[in-house]
Amino acid sequence: MKTLLIVSLYLIVVCFTPEAHSIKQVEELKGSGKQNEIPLLDNRFRIDDKIDEITLMFFRRPGSPAVILVRPDGTKYFATNAVRNTSLDWYDELNYDLVVIRNPMPGPWQVIGQIMPESRIVVVGELSLEVEPLPELLFQGETIKVTGKLLNDGKPIDANLFNDAVSLNVSFVSTNNENFENFGAGIQQVAEFKDDGYGFDESANDGVFTGEFTLNFTPGEWRPELYITTDVLERRVVQDTIVVHEPPFSFTPLEATVEGDDHRITINIDEKLLKPETVIMQGKIYYPNNEEQIFYLDTNSTATRELALQDHGWGRYNIEISVFGSTVNDREFVATLPTYLFEIERPIEVIPEIPVVSVTKLENITPPVTKPKTMSTGVMVSLIIGGNLAILLIGWLCIRIFVQRKPIKLKLNFAFLKKKTVTDTNKADQQKTADAENGSKNDKTGEILNLSMSDD
Repeated sequence: MKTLLIVSLYLIVVCFTPEAHSIKQVEELKGSGKQNEIPLLDNRFRIDDKIDEITLMFFRRPGSPAVILVRPDGTKYFATNAVRNTSLDWYDELNYDLVVIRNPMPGPWQVIGQIMPESRIVVVGELSLEVEPLPELLFQGETIKVTGKLLNDGKPIDANLFNDAVSLNVSFVSTNNENFENFGAGIQQVAEFKDDGYGFDESANDGVFTGEFTLNFTPGEWRPELYITTDVLERRVVQDTIVVHEPPFSFTPLEATVEGDDHRITINIDEKLLKPETVIMQGKIYYPNNEEQIFYLDTNSTATRELALQDHGWGRYNIEISVFGSTVNDREFVATLPTYLFEIERPIEVIPEIPVVSVTKLENITPPVTKPKTMSTGVMVSLIIGGNLAILLIGWLCIRIFVQRKPIKLKLNFAFLKKKTVTDTNKADQQKTADAENGSKNDKTGEILNLSMSDD
C-alpha cells in the first residue's frame, strides 16, 4: 500500500462581523492516523456556523486540474459550478485555486486534488498593508529602496505560499500641476516586488516585500501609490505628494585648444540638495574611436569635480556617471545620471586661395571684337534639301524591302557593256547551230527506219 502524506489546505477567511474575528472560525480536522487507499481522504476542515463569506486558497501542483470541494452533505463543488451558482466564485489559476463561498454550509468539508504538501490552514482577520514612506527629497536618476509588509491583525502573515501569490506594486501618479514638467504625464508603473528572495528581496517568505527601483521618469510633482492586489483582495497605500527634482549636477565643458592636451569637463554639485564633501563619482567614458576608459572622482571640500578626457579628435564623447553621497538631510543615496554627451564638431578643411594677377589700367584696353562665323543661305538650303531627299530615299527602301518584300532591281545601261552582250549573243547562236547539226547526225544514226509498205 502506498504511503500517503497528510496534506493540508491553505485557507483565507474574510468575515464581515467584528465578533467573528475572536471566534475560531475554521478548525483543521486531524486524521485518524490510519492510511487509506482513497487519495487525499485526510484533507478535511470544519467551517463555523457564524461565517457569512469564506475565501479558500488551494495551492496545487503546477498544471494539475482544479480541486473539488465536498460539502458536509456530500454534494460537490466543481470549478464549472461558478458559472451558474451566484453564491460561488472560482478563480482557476496555473498553480492554485481561489474559491469564494457565500453563506457556506457549516460542518466538515473536504478537498480533493493534488494539493501541495507544504500547504496548511490559517485564519485571516483584518488584512492591512504597511509600507515605509518615501523620502521627501528625491531627484531624477536616484535609486530608491521600498519595504512593504502584509499584516494579519497587525502581525505578518506566517504563510509562505500566500506570499508567493501576491506582489507589491509601486506606481507614481502625476498631480497634473501645470507648474511642473510632468503635467499630464499620467501614471508611471515603476516596480513589482515579490516575497520570493530573488532580486532585491532580502529574505524569501518572511512576509516582507523588499525591492529597489530607479526614478527614471520625468521630474515633477507626483503622488506615490503602493498596493497589493489579487483576484479577491486589494490593499492600497497612497502616500503624500512628493517632488522629484532635476539631477543636482551641471556640466561645463572646455575643449582643448592645443593638440595633445586633454579636454576638461567640470561637474558642478548643487549644494542646496547635496553635501559636496560626501559625493563620490565613478563611471565610464566612450571615445569616438570606440575606446573606453573607467574613471573615479574622490571626495573633496569643493562643490566641483574635474574630469579629463583624452583628445581623440572630432566626434562624440559619451560619459556615464554613477554618484554616491548624502543629501542635505543626511540621507544616503545612489544615483545614475543621464548620459552626458560631449561633442566636437568636424573641422572644416581650408582651401588655399588662388593668387590674383595684378593688372594695371584695364580700363584703357579694349578686347578685339571677333565676328562669329555664319553659314551662307545657299549652303544652308542645299543641306536642307539634300537631307530631306536622303530621308525619303531611305524611307522608300525600307518600305520596299521590309514591308512589300520586293527585291531592288537596278537597270544600268553602260556602253562598254553592249559589245560584251553582242559577243555573248553570237556565241549563243553558234552553240545553237552546232547543236542542230549534232541533232541531225543523231537523227541519221539514231532513228529507226519505217520500212513497212502501204496497202496500195
